[in-house]
Amino acid sequence: MVGAARDAIGFAQGRTRADLDRDRMLLRALVNCVQDIGEAASRVSDAGRKRAPRLPWPKIVGMRHILVHAYYNIDVDAIWRAVKTSPPALVGELEAALRSWDKEDQQSAPGASEGRDPV
Repeated sequence: MVGAARDAIGFAQGRTRADLDRDRMLLRALVNCVQDIGEAASRVSDAGRKRAPRLPWPKIVGMRHILVHAYYNIDVDAIWRAVKTSPPALVGELEAALRSWDKEDQQSAPGASEGRDPV
């Protein structure tokens, strides 16, 4: 999720909403990022969701369902709003949750997180 959110932020950086109308590759890249975020979110356990309670889990998953099943009737404005407002908060919230989980791993099982890159 973090990777797809970072990709969306990077792809949209320096771009405008009008660019989505002119650049089909940009639009498809952003749609793919939002779909990937939603797919990953759908696989997060209830316990995992409780560790990041400020994230709107049902909305994240719901956006993915809309995109996957809307086929060619994608609301470009909704994609742009989602990409410009959600990923920065998503990245921050998920990174905080990952740091918390990593810290818990280190406290509960010495060496459990050895070899993993820090978040």
